[in-house]
Amino acid sequence: MRCALKPSDPAGDLPERTAQYLPAPAGGPVSGLPQLWEESGAVGSDHDPGRALDRIAAAAVSLTGAHHAAVALHADGGGPGELITHGVSPGAEPPAGASLEVPIQVEGEVCGTLYLAGKGDGADFSDGDLHLVRVLAAEAGLALSNARMHAAARQRRRWIEGAASVTTALLAGPETRSTATHALTVVAEQGRELAEAATGAVLLPHAEGGMEVVAISTVLSEEVRTEAFRGWIPPTSPVLHQLHAGLAVFSDDFAADPRSVSPLSRHYGPTMLLPLRSNGRVLGALALCRMSGDRRFSHTERTLGTQFAAQAAVALVLVDRHRDRERLAVFEDRDRIARDLHDLVIQRLFATGMLLETARRKALLPEVREGLGEAIDELDATIQEIRTAIIALQQGPSEAPPGLRTRVLRAAGAALGGRPSVQFVGPVDARVDERTGRELLAALDQALTSVGAPSPPRVSVVVDTTATLPDGTPGVRLTVRSPDSSHPPVTWEHPLGGHSARESGG
Repeated sequence: MRCALKPSDPAGDLPERTAQYLPAPAGGPVSGLPQLWEESGAVGSDHDPGRALDRIAAAAVSLTGAHHAAVALHADGGGPGELITHGVSPGAEPPAGASLEVPIQVEGEVCGTLYLAGKGDGADFSDGDLHLVRVLAAEAGLALSNARMHAAARQRRRWIEGAASVTTALLAGPETRSTATHALTVVAEQGRELAEAATGAVLLPHAEGGMEVVAISTVLSEEVRTEAFRGWIPPTSPVLHQLHAGLAVFSDDFAADPRSVSPLSRHYGPTMLLPLRSNGRVLGALALCRMSGDRRFSHTERTLGTQFAAQAAVALVLVDRHRDRERLAVFEDRDRIARDLHDLVIQRLFATGMLLETARRKALLPEVREGLGEAIDELDATIQEIRTAIIALQQGPSEAPPGLRTRVLRAAGAALGGRPSVQFVGPVDARVDERTGRELLAALDQALTSVGAPSPPRVSVVVDTTATLPDGTPGVRLTVRSPDSSHPPVTWEHPLGGHSARESGG
């Protein structure tokens, strides 16, 4: 006879119904109650679900006299899962005769079955056996519920510790913190490890719309990594619309998902696309992808992944603000140095030059006047170099487009490998347009190559935006000269707002 208990059978009056068998003769259910309570206590205190279910199968055999007991668990998705047997080897045919099966439920969900087969005396399983097995099935459900809670707690602790480690790594001191690109890589690496994924990637907005991969951590081949850095999510993608709305995108098979339009999706199965959102603004997205055929992300993993992405977004914002504060401190310090150089050093040098000029006029000997004149010229050159240094100190951040002054200083230093004397006359950045500036830089590069060969002498560069050209129009004049006569000066002129340039040498 086969006796099966459906999940809908009432179980709330189980203790009372089991107590009905207390008057039964010795050897019946009453004699098994002490062992039943003992096994229940042991199962409840065991956090290992495998050991707990094995004890339940053994107790079912002992209490009912069955030849065989098995606990069959359902896998994710409802398919066959783990099988724990007692009394017969896994895969072997169960003994013939009566059988009994009771569902194992966790929070109202059937997650497995407790099977019994082959009564020892050849008889059928009694109602007393059924009620005892129901108790064991309830204990199995409790053991599985406890195991789930412990696993969820461990998993949650891992994600929390991972988010904390990301924040710590990104906000480390200046001596250990890396660039912004590396900060994004830290988020991708930690997210991939926590999600047990094959690939973790950070995507940021693309200049032409959509999002592009800017940092990646993957166990796949270098070819896939290279391909990923060329990939992006186009602006028309429904995935992008959902991310911009601050909503996560989940897929159990990203390769077959109609929402995916990226060729990279062919490598992946279960995928999470999580918005990096802070203060209502979506900064980018974190993609966590498993290989095709891997287990799908559970509800808990999806929740924890979303929380991790939000924490990572906050950390990235804090990193940017921390970097901005440090950059501001550097600029303030450079401004202070520039003010000191201008207000103190240049003024003192200028005063010294005035004294020397007075002494030169009063000098009687020609050689003394000549020596004082050379000293005054050196002071003038020194003042100009200090002013050039002040301009360099007042340059903006490297991320901002540099002005013409900055580009002239960089070009002069790069061409000669030193610090040439550069003088600016007039509002260079304000008066010279972009096209004229590019032509001036090209002329400067050619002139520096000419006067700087074969070895870089002391070269002076003058950019004058107050010049008047031979035809009387206002223009900009570039003059490059060296003190010795072996390198004739090079002059380049261009009308302000005009379209033609003049260049002369020697």
